[in-house]
Amino acid sequence: MLWVHLQRPEVLNSINEEMVDGLAAALDRASAKDVRVMVIRGTGRAFCAGADLVQVPGEEVDTSRMEQIVERVAAVVGGIAKLPKPVIAGVNGITAAGGLEIVLACDLVVAVEGARIADAHSNYGLLPGAGGSARLPRAVGTPMAKRMMLTGDFVTAEELVASGFVTAVVPIDQLDECLEELSTSLALRSPRVMTAMKHLADGASDITLAEACDAEAVALRAYLKTPDVHAGLAAFREGKRPEFED
Repeated sequence: MLWVHLQRPEVLNSINEEMVDGLAAALDRASAKDVRVMVIRGTGRAFCAGADLVQVPGEEVDTSRMEQIVERVAAVVGGIAKLPKPVIAGVNGITAAGGLEIVLACDLVVAVEGARIADAHSNYGLLPGAGGSARLPRAVGTPMAKRMMLTGDFVTAEELVASGFVTAVVPIDQLDECLEELSTSLALRSPRVMTAMKHLADGASDITLAEACDAEAVALRAYLKTPDVHAGLAAFREGKRPEFED
């Protein structure tokens, strides 16, 4: 598995160009066959507070340059969402704006007790640019998404468990242990199954039920031709844990 630590704790791990470069490099590394799961975790008291607005200079903002930066962030966040492997977010504290967009691109979210999460763009007259307005309603439901987007207020991780957006809430001293256990569990499963299930789940809400069932049938037919089927069933018969190829 690959652990990615956001390491600008002095500014709440806010996003600058170097962090975008680092995330892009991590995605390249995550594409290797020996990586089965990626974990993204913040350091210090925040996961990520969004873009480093202090780095936007002057009273007259260069909106063309700003657009270029947002497009790069969106590309990286989109890369996280499209990675054909499970991605887990370890939300260790404050998460806002672009930080929330990173978390929304992950498949599972483990947060510490009392972690505060906000959209926050409206607080400074900004709009999401990395998929936040598209993914947040799907993750928490439209009413909660409107509350978060329109008010910019923080909500706690505990409030977001009911929607399924936050997978688990744990004491802060148990975060790494929980992330390790969850990522290890996923890494032991068939990489082909993980990829197929992620693809099917991501696409199901954008198509009809009949189309989703057809997509599942196509994926199953393709999977039945792989060695993982035989490895899994043989392990079941023998009462052993299956071992799958990369």
